[in-house]
Amino acid sequence: MALTLVIGNKNYSSWSLRPWLMLKGAGLAFEEVNIPLYTDAADKQRILDHAPSGKVPILIDDGVTIWDSLAIIEYLAEGFSQAGVWPADRAARALARSISAEMHSSFMALRGECGMNIHRPVRAKALSADAKADVARIDEIWSDCRTRFGSEGPFLFGRFSAADAMFAPVVHRFVTYAIDVSPQARGYMAAMRAFGPFREWTEAALKETLLIEKFERD
Repeated sequence: MALTLVIGNKNYSSWSLRPWLMLKGAGLAFEEVNIPLYTDAADKQRILDHAPSGKVPILIDDGVTIWDSLAIIEYLAEGFSQAGVWPADRAARALARSISAEMHSSFMALRGECGMNIHRPVRAKALSADAKADVARIDEIWSDCRTRFGSEGPFLFGRFSAADAMFAPVVHRFVTYAIDVSPQARGYMAAMRAFGPFREWTEAALKETLLIEKFERD
């Protein structure tokens, strides 16, 4: 299969990070197409030329187009069974899918108050009660997964999986906004930050020069 992944700015696009990290973590070859977000109508049209949603990420595979991070991950799980996208154990796989769907649809307060901005200087900010509740829930998820399924490696289910890809932007947020978490969650974050593909994305994001004003106000 000839895979192409269309993504946005690496500094800001949390949704683009997820399937990119999954592809890299699974060792799947792909072509990367980067289209800046929130710039001008021409770039917006470039995205629309790839998918009717007008949003990234977009995966293209020999004429098949898939958009939305979780849909892309599920497509990879179906087409590349050897890649270990989801945990092999049935119970672990069920939990991994559940927390990934929760990440996909929840934690709006944290997203709104702590946008992904990798080049932002590390400093804390005051969080609302709702955002603090989001942090506590994510800490609980990470600690539970590591306790129950983390014996075979440093990631949520031991080996790197789609669940780690889905929560990767949160790792950036917790670091950037100096958010305090439990020792077990800190250990997981350290493992993610040491992971080669995660470092590769981070280093590329720090080299980007495009600043989007509305994301630079905190």
